[in-house]
Amino acid sequence: MFGPDGESVGKVRDVVAGLRLDRQPPRVLGMVVELITRRRIFVPMLRVTSLEANAVTLATGMVNLRHFHQRPNEVMVLGELLDARVSVTSDDSSAVVVDAGMEQTRTRDWLITKLAVRERTGRLSRRGPLQVLPWDAVTGLGFAEISAQPQGAQQLLAVFDTMRAVDVASALHELPVKRRYEVADAMDDERLADVLEELPEEDQKDLLTHLNEDRAADVLEAMNPDDAADLLAELPDFDKDRLLSLMEPEESAPVRRLLAYSHDTAGGLMTPEPVVLTPDATVAEALARVRNPDLTPAMASMVFVARPPQATPTGRYLGCVHIQRLLREAPFDLVAGMVDHHLGSLSPNASLGEVTRYFAAYNLVVAPVVDDQEHLLGAVSVDDVLDHLLPDDWRESGLPETAVTSESAVTSES
Repeated sequence: MFGPDGESVGKVRDVVAGLRLDRQPPRVLGMVVELITRRRIFVPMLRVTSLEANAVTLATGMVNLRHFHQRPNEVMVLGELLDARVSVTSDDSSAVVVDAGMEQTRTRDWLITKLAVRERTGRLSRRGPLQVLPWDAVTGLGFAEISAQPQGAQQLLAVFDTMRAVDVASALHELPVKRRYEVADAMDDERLADVLEELPEEDQKDLLTHLNEDRAADVLEAMNPDDAADLLAELPDFDKDRLLSLMEPEESAPVRRLLAYSHDTAGGLMTPEPVVLTPDATVAEALARVRNPDLTPAMASMVFVARPPQATPTGRYLGCVHIQRLLREAPFDLVAGMVDHHLGSLSPNASLGEVTRYFAAYNLVVAPVVDDQEHLLGAVSVDDVLDHLLPDDWRESGLPETAVTSESAVTSES
């Protein structure tokens, strides 16, 4: 979405329509737009002057920054209409909504006039024919029906497939509880784990308790151990112990170690899976390890060198090597010759204040956590520190509006 002068406002995440009691096409009320701060706001359709396949242009750069809240009898087109089950009135066949089309009337109102539906054949190996029908040619899209009937999630997941996990989490947070459960049920374990890590704490607990025990354990295994430990720490002891017992032993072991520390210490903040190498590893091996796309930028900024075993808790910790140093050396050189022996480490019982001062003093984005016997236990990244320094509801409220004051298209209305 752009302002009249081409300035970026944000990304259109959904369209809001008002359902009617009769079978007339619903009026499109506006769009849900996600700002760069991740806050979702509502922009009325009357503000829209141009609507194209890849861009929406507004008549004015002034938008209301209040957080979007769905009202009764409003429906989210992507979030709730897609995958809804309907009946085609011409032959009373059953179908699923896969897309919706809207058009502007002479009065400048936008209406959802057409639906693309696919017949439900009941055959697992065949897809039914696709039809584009007028809104009044189908039934089953009343507010009560959408709210009550079971609904698939394939079309919505196809939309989510191109989005980052943090953006999917933001969208999931805005969905009605019923729809949120349906989408979570349809996600694979890896994707749900990634999204779960980005959700507010209450949403995390709610979704985890919604899943059956076996699947909840599988999703916890797919999460980063530190995130899984943070989530389990919020559950009652019985539920926590039950889920840990259902996890594979090699997956639950690092989580159990993290749970032994208070959440606001280096031990509770750390991840037990940093990049650990032995002294005889080469620069080429080290660079290959940090190229792993599953590593966060912070964790990829440094490798740690220790005597075997490499799994945490490691053998004797020797030091670290910064990625800048690795990039300056020959690929066949050994990391043993470039280890930084002088950089201090954190104790697992170091407080959040001590961890924060460590990062400020050394200008780092990741720090080693070493016990009294000189075993590397894990590493704390700066994003984990920030997560604990920010208010508890920061994922729900997004960044402060002051972060976008340079964007003339995003200014608050009185």
